[in-house]
Parts: sequence; structure tokens; C-alpha cells
Amino acid sequence: MKRITGIGGIFFKCKDPKALKEWYKTHLGINVNEYGATFDWKDMAETNAKGSLTWSPSPETTKYFEPSTREFMINYTVDNLEALVEELKKENVEILDEIAVYDFGKFIHVLDPEGNKIELWEPM
Repeated sequence: MKRITGIGGIFFKCKDPKALKEWYKTHLGINVNEYGATFDWKDMAETNAKGSLTWSPSPETTKYFEPSTREFMINYTVDNLEALVEELKKENVEILDEIAVYDFGKFIHVLDPEGNKIELWEPM
């Protein structure tokens, strides 16, 4: 079973998300929105495969990365979240929550051995 298929997002804490997004927009030309920015991509190996990467500064006070104490969280894309979760359970990976389903995909969070919270996402 293929596990991780790509990076779906990079989330990080900062002092002033609004000001930081404006700086990136002004100086580096990133087209920002209220969440950060979305970068669309095309898989060169598979001519029809497309995806996106979310870049998202968050307030330094966010609790979303907990229980991790890190300043960042990475979102990885997967093909089959349910099957992967079953494998991770067998491998004693710490799973933090249940699979959540939204219009844009399925999500779950796990911890790596160093306590980094990881978001797994199966896009719709």
C-alpha cells in the first residue's frame, strides 16, 4: 500500500499572521487569502494527477498543533486514509483523533516519535 503521496500543507506559528501574509504578498508575490496561500501543482509522472499545497501562518497562540509543542505542523496527502490508519494502529503509532470528513477530504492527526503532530489528508 502506498502511504504518503505528497505534502498537502505547511502550517506554522508566527507573531502576526496578517502582517506576515501581507509581507509575503508584497515582497514575494504570494497570492494570499485568509488562511495563507494555496499552490497548485501537477504530477509530472502522472499526466492527470493534480494537487495543491497550503501555506498557512497561524497565531503563535494557536492550540491546533497540540499536543505538539513545535512551531509547525506538516500535512501529508494519502491515497486511502482508512487503510493507512488501520496499518498505523497495528504499528502502534499514536493516533490523536478520529477521521474527520469534510467537503474537501478526510483528515486525521498522529504523533511522530519526537512529538511532532502530523496531519494526514485524503483529498476528495
